[in-house]
Amino acid sequence: MGSKKKIIGVGNALMDVVVKNISEAILEQNNLPKGSMILVDSATSARINIETASFERILAPGGSVANTIHGLASLGVETAFVGKVGLDKMGEIYRLELEKNGANPMLFKSETTPTGVAMALVTPDSERTFATCLGAAIEMVADELTIDLFRDYDIAYIEGYLVQNHDLVRKALEMARKAGLTIALDLASYNVVEDNIDFLNEVLEPYVDIIFANEEEAKAFTGKEPEEAIRLLSKICDIAVVKTGKTGSLIKHADHEEHIGIIGKKCVDTTGAGDLYAAGFLYGFAQNYSLKTCGTIASLVAGYVVNVYGARMDEAIWSQIRNEISDMIKQ
Repeated sequence: MGSKKKIIGVGNALMDVVVKNISEAILEQNNLPKGSMILVDSATSARINIETASFERILAPGGSVANTIHGLASLGVETAFVGKVGLDKMGEIYRLELEKNGANPMLFKSETTPTGVAMALVTPDSERTFATCLGAAIEMVADELTIDLFRDYDIAYIEGYLVQNHDLVRKALEMARKAGLTIALDLASYNVVEDNIDFLNEVLEPYVDIIFANEEEAKAFTGKEPEEAIRLLSKICDIAVVKTGKTGSLIKHADHEEHIGIIGKKCVDTTGAGDLYAAGFLYGFAQNYSLKTCGTIASLVAGYVVNVYGARMDEAIWSQIRNEISDMIKQ
């Protein structure tokens, strides 16, 4: 099931700590709007860690684009991940897990700051709220990125959470474009979009070929509901994708529009749903499949990840996914 097109991701290297079934009171007392991604300092991260110590948790390498790269590698795509970790045990685990999954770790290292941690706080209704301490991840700077990182790849996937560092994202986009790559970007979170809307307006049209957004992010950027937002986004980027939760997703390229329904699985945790949707879509795109097939694969993969806690699935599940994709392509 391999692809000849190779995909490189640039994003925040974060260890994910998924905490199950927490009370909404914990979110409220820490000023964490439900469903958002909030950056916190190390003291706040430590306090939340203590407050949630009695709840069941899962530790796994993460970060939005790293989750997508993990998914792509699990589907047989040749991948790499660019990020920054600390010179600590978490950073070493992070590198080893990328290698174990078959992704090429292109990790810069901070000598002074520990590896970042993203706490995914999952309430009983399966919604997740992120309290993210970026740690070493935020120290990745534009000067560290060179065109040589991108030369051997065909598609670059850039993390929307990085847009708070305008120079870094601009450099990543410029280097990927100079190296001739197709560029995909995820809009990350509605509050990130709101805080960086002028910058996004500046860089999307000249650089970004494929844009991913959920309905809140699409509305934050366009001010419109999904059906109108997808039309506006597709005028800016070659391919626009708006994920609409339980109603599926909309995909538009030129005059061609597809509505893809969800592929039903029990939802226990939405962590990683968008990341794995992107993995499925980019896998299909790398195979030159139709937009409908790309969206259907995306929906299939996302449907599996919401049935587990966290953004990572074991090899048995991936084997099942690969078999279902093979059956789908044969039809």
